[in-house]
Amino acid sequence: MDETSFASLKNALAATPKNIALLLLVLRTHLARGEAAQAYELLQSYDPTADIAPEHQLEFYILSAEICCKVEQFAQALTFIREDSAQLLLLRAKAYLGLQDLAHGREAYQQAIAMNPTLEDPTLRDQLNAKEISPDDTGVADFSSYRKQKLRVISNDNTDATEIIRLIAPQEEKIAFNDIGGLEHVKKTIHKKIILPYQKPSLFQKFKKRVGGGILMYGPPGCGKTLLARATAGECSAQFFNISISDVLDMYIGESERKLNAIFDKARQSAPAVLFFDEVEALGGKRMNTRDSTSSKLVSQFLSEMDGFAQNNQGVLILAATNVPWSVDPAFRRPGRFDRVLFVPPPDQEARVAILDKLLAERPTAGKLDVAAIAKQTGGFSGADLRELVETAVDCAIEESIESAQEQPITMAHLTAALKEVKPTTLEWLTTARNFARYSNEGGQYDEVLAFLKKYGKN
Repeated sequence: MDETSFASLKNALAATPKNIALLLLVLRTHLARGEAAQAYELLQSYDPTADIAPEHQLEFYILSAEICCKVEQFAQALTFIREDSAQLLLLRAKAYLGLQDLAHGREAYQQAIAMNPTLEDPTLRDQLNAKEISPDDTGVADFSSYRKQKLRVISNDNTDATEIIRLIAPQEEKIAFNDIGGLEHVKKTIHKKIILPYQKPSLFQKFKKRVGGGILMYGPPGCGKTLLARATAGECSAQFFNISISDVLDMYIGESERKLNAIFDKARQSAPAVLFFDEVEALGGKRMNTRDSTSSKLVSQFLSEMDGFAQNNQGVLILAATNVPWSVDPAFRRPGRFDRVLFVPPPDQEARVAILDKLLAERPTAGKLDVAAIAKQTGGFSGADLRELVETAVDCAIEESIESAQEQPITMAHLTAALKEVKPTTLEWLTTARNFARYSNEGGQYDEVLAFLKKYGKN
């Protein structure tokens, strides 16, 4: 809503202050504009105990309590919560959290989720389940002065103090799906299969739906498989274990299987957790293609761990990525192991525009670049190829800046020059995949590849 229209609304409300429907519209607009303080100031002129038409009561209470919570007026928020709807109970939990009354907050939260499991909020739940440490628990004899100050120390109880240093690679900076350009279909599938069960466990539990399982992503190198795995962990706020091949493979007989078992055990103890195996064919290659009994035993161990026969894998998600899905043992595709096999294709033109926009953001550019024109000329480029394209254009701009002794921003000329140097790296993979999709497509496992080749004319 533009400023003129919003100003007219506020003038109309000033002329008819008893128009609750108009008040609600103005309050919602303030919140949508990030103006919680202005909404709260407006709210002060209304009595929460006043008679309000039944059709507006619930929305008025919810909106008023939400505004009070946003400006940290938690005690006042409770005055607007006059009935036990699921949304109001959730706001009551937030208000009690702000007042540091965790016990009543947990009670309100549990009631809200029991009434409507779709409102589950993992962040609020974790905050309400934080552990209160009494001064008496510290082992110090005299805390009388601290008791007078009503000192309360809050610590999160999600991390085990005795957690051992794991062998796997440390987690990188968290990213989300918004940080990835394109791949909307893949992101939607991952959201439905993975993220929702972690965000709404009570709802899935009611339907007896198992949380966890596995997803295998395949496609040309550089198209975002690893990035999707990291974003998935970031979206569901699960602990992310990035497993490298060296974390598992060992020269001594039996050690690789033992390490793999230890990694799965650690993930089960840390649930909800995401295990990500990149280049999974190195650990789960086709057993018929090897004469080495050790490799076959490792594949069998991997399959056994994914089945969770001996131990429960509830809350453990296994993500894997490969450039050569035809080299992965077919036993991994069975439901209960990798329930979904997703093709991660090279980005289409719309996705390439989004990727280029992200890559060029916060770099010095000469006005508005015609990114769409560049995207149109980069068919078959992977995300990594597009990054290399931008980096090459940056090199040209830096070189000109050095030669001219003043900063030269990135221009269309730089990007056009970079196009002559950078070539797509996905074509070789697509050629190989086309042959497997045409002649080894048992059960339609490569139908997505055929559809992609047909649509973009690579067959």
